[in-house]
Amino acid sequence: MRHMHRVRGFTLIELVVTMAVLAVGLLVALPSIGVWLDNTRIRSAADGLQAGLQAARMEAVRRNQSVSFYLVSLTNGSTMDNSCALSSTSGSWVINTTSPAGKCGNASILGSRAIGSSSSGVKISAGSSSNTSDKTVVGTAATTTTFDGLGRLDTTSSPLNRVRITGPKTDTTYLDLMVIVETGGGVRICDPRSSISANDPRKC
Repeated sequence: MRHMHRVRGFTLIELVVTMAVLAVGLLVALPSIGVWLDNTRIRSAADGLQAGLQAARMEAVRRNQSVSFYLVSLTNGSTMDNSCALSSTSGSWVINTTSPAGKCGNASILGSRAIGSSSSGVKISAGSSSNTSDKTVVGTAATTTTFDGLGRLDTTSSPLNRVRITGPKTDTTYLDLMVIVETGGGVRICDPRSSISANDPRKC
């Protein structure tokens, strides 16, 4: 005669213990998830800035005239409108032949990108530096860089040629990136951290 085996489920105590273990695991993981999300935003901001600078350079070559790249802040970070002002700490940008301050919503603007909510968790510092031996130096705050008709950087007016992108908290280790505009017009992303080996191609 076969014996019937009753299927045993979780007891209330086992369920409570399991939930407690899961809760502790989540509490441990949440800070790491937050930093990972911030690092993703940092990479996205760096890629967006590089793309904007390259687009400005290509537009200058296409038109065979000077075209500028401007960093701008917006009242609503997701909307490129006439509330814009030049800013060395923003990831939003505009491409134009004249300053777009107060008129970023105009149809004559050649190109633009509003960084929107992806700017949360990102700290941006843009500047102009002539220090070629130490490319981790951002230099004096700057908002504008201009490319001539040959795609070269116009160095006559202290152009924006360094942008550093990292996280907002000083007590947290984030991805740290630099966008560098070379005199010849090339734009690259590198890692300014001293912990990066000198032989590492990512190093600034």
